Amino acid sequence: MKASAFVYPWDVNGDPQAAARVADLGVAQVTLAAAYHSTRALTPRHPRHRVVTAEYAAVLYPPDAARWKGRDLRPYESGDWAPGDAYGEAAAALAEAGLEVHTWVVLAHNSRLIAEHPHTSVVNAYGDRYPWAPCIAQPATRSHLTGLAAEAAVRPGARGTELESLGWYGLAHLHAHDKTAGVALGDAGQYLMSLCFCPNCREGYGVHGLDPGELAAAVRTALEPVWRGTAPSDGGWAGVGRLLGRAAADATRAWRDERARTLQEAAVAAVRAAAPDGFQVLMHADPVSYHCGANAGVDPAHVLSVVDGVTVPCTGGADLLTPFAAQARPGTVLAANLTVVSGMGGSPRTLAADAARARALGATELRLYHAGLASDADLEAVRAGLAEV
Repeated sequence: MKASAFVYPWDVNGDPQAAARVADLGVAQVTLAAAYHSTRALTPRHPRHRVVTAEYAAVLYPPDAARWKGRDLRPYESGDWAPGDAYGEAAAALAEAGLEVHTWVVLAHNSRLIAEHPHTSVVNAYGDRYPWAPCIAQPATRSHLTGLAAEAAVRPGARGTELESLGWYGLAHLHAHDKTAGVALGDAGQYLMSLCFCPNCREGYGVHGLDPGELAAAVRTALEPVWRGTAPSDGGWAGVGRLLGRAAADATRAWRDERARTLQEAAVAAVRAAAPDGFQVLMHADPVSYHCGANAGVDPAHVLSVVDGVTVPCTGGADLLTPFAAQARPGTVLAANLTVVSGMGGSPRTLAADAARARALGATELRLYHAGLASDADLEAVRAGLAEV
């Protein structure tokens, strides 16, 4: 069962032992960040540092000036946490160690973009902007993300890519010092708080027969008892229908699903146009299309008609694989993403058993999050687990 480990360039660059250490885990591949959001990351074995702070979302290579000339929205070059062609330097070292290198590209998750272009953000029913979440319905944002996907995915020597956040982002962010868990919103409340009311989305709701002002008011009314703690907001999609009304809920989902699907089609087409033959395109995905976040909500049948496969979050259980397995064709990649960092809720010591369960539910490959963040003990457990797989 082929396994790939996620890696940042700063895990490798400046550490002469890093590439060999990753190869020694027993993985055949690495998924190396080429475009990534802001983060603060440990580097527990690096000879020169222990913490890397990526201050804003950036590409980790020099962007093509000609591609972005004249565009208001363009990628940001990284600062001193990944100088120069950090991606290219790390990719060369990893390939030299015998590893197949695929790019890891984060798309609709960019707080600096919104800080400099506030109008690009998702705006909730209360008028609050989400400064980490570009609205994927806006034409300029869609053009930017499509261009970024093609450039960041198809780096020299890369054999494939994994596209993350290629869909709607909403309230849930895992933001630094996040203080949004005081009210249990549940699946339905998260959806209502993630509905966008920027001008493009308001127009889109109108096309689907909704008055956007009335819709925003209905969202606020539906959530009022949730804020008071007198009504639950769980129940999945049926819960959204109960809170908002079935017809209105379905109309919002029709707009959002269409915007996400067509963006995914355009971005993947741009990647394929720029890539050599045989280049593999995967997408980080959740099989519930109204879900938001890094693992974009998708319709499994549709997304597997667009990409070569999906990377599916499986830490704590692999049930999300089942809807994708039902739609998979021969050769489809279903990669079970397992966290192997104990301090982040992972379980590297049960890797072999977790991989076996994922395989039984249709997984064809493994993704291990994250070789650079894990302790030595976690990596030793990964090494032992992969030897059993």
